[in-house]
Amino acid sequence: MKLWAIQGLRAFAALLIVIHHGQAEVAALADRAGLAFAPVTGLPWPAGVDVFFVISGFIIVHASAPLYGRAGGRARFLAHRVARLVPLYWLVTTLYLALALAVPALLNGAGAPTPGTVAAAFLFWPVARPDGAVQPLYGLGWTLNCEMFFYAVFALGLGWGRGRAVAWTGAVLAGLVALAWAVPNPPTPLGFWGSPIVLEFALGAGLGLARARGLRLSLAPRLALAAAGLFSLAGAGEPAPPWRPLAYGGPALLLVAAAALGRETEGRGNRITGAVVALGDASYALYLVHPFVLRAGREIVLRLGLVPVLGPWGALALMLVLSVVAALAVARFVEAPLTRAARRVLDPATARAPA
Repeated sequence: MKLWAIQGLRAFAALLIVIHHGQAEVAALADRAGLAFAPVTGLPWPAGVDVFFVISGFIIVHASAPLYGRAGGRARFLAHRVARLVPLYWLVTTLYLALALAVPALLNGAGAPTPGTVAAAFLFWPVARPDGAVQPLYGLGWTLNCEMFFYAVFALGLGWGRGRAVAWTGAVLAGLVALAWAVPNPPTPLGFWGSPIVLEFALGAGLGLARARGLRLSLAPRLALAAAGLFSLAGAGEPAPPWRPLAYGGPALLLVAAAALGRETEGRGNRITGAVVALGDASYALYLVHPFVLRAGREIVLRLGLVPVLGPWGALALMLVLSVVAALAVARFVEAPLTRAARRVLDPATARAPA
């Protein structure tokens, strides 16, 4: 059963990230064209990642209902997660690697790829790049490194039932954060997976458990939660890393609760609702492909001499539209077939089920 409001929230989170990166591209475009452009600061554009992490924690607990305590449940869960995330990410990483080797300027100071960094990128293992950043070859993949680790931890507890799986996951993530804080100069994997941001998966997982045990809210309190979440995010500023789960994760939890705790979970909407849900369905593709589209859009606008016509904000609007169109196309014609093919290989028994 699809949670329509959650899909809309996914679209919102993805657009926050695209706007965040889009403003950086337009600032570079305006600089090259000799125009003034002041990005909108003070709004939590990066918090789209935090919303995604809380949603992920919720969805994993919610969607795993048929697998708790079942024989083979762990293997099936991991098969579905790998089929969902890995094929498109590997494809995008391969594309980035090819472009980086052909045009090294695209590396943006990250240093030349090495066999070790390439292998780590495809294996979701955190390593430090030559510039010191603990990011994979394709920088956005750091979130996927967090996601895959969360899946692995959750899978270990899946056989113990929903409540124990959530408790186990929360305890492991909190323990890693505490250990990374206590150990001076922790090893790179511990420092990465022990970042406080991983606690946002636990927040979402707890919300998923609450929903499974019957918690539902009427429209008025859900609207209040959504308003509180939006206002809290708007006033969060740019928190220091240790405080990010509180400044961004807390409001994200309010937004996800507003979307997830309704009494009605599916139904027909108008065309606008349908469009928002479609974008939510394509949010993973939007997240992965938008840097390519933004950079290509920037160069197209510049080389065609459209900057004086569009202006910086018009260029940003065009680049956002192009990103959305590209994401919808990739989700339908690339991501969905890849996911189906991966599921046929990894879990033939349920390959015909919706991805």
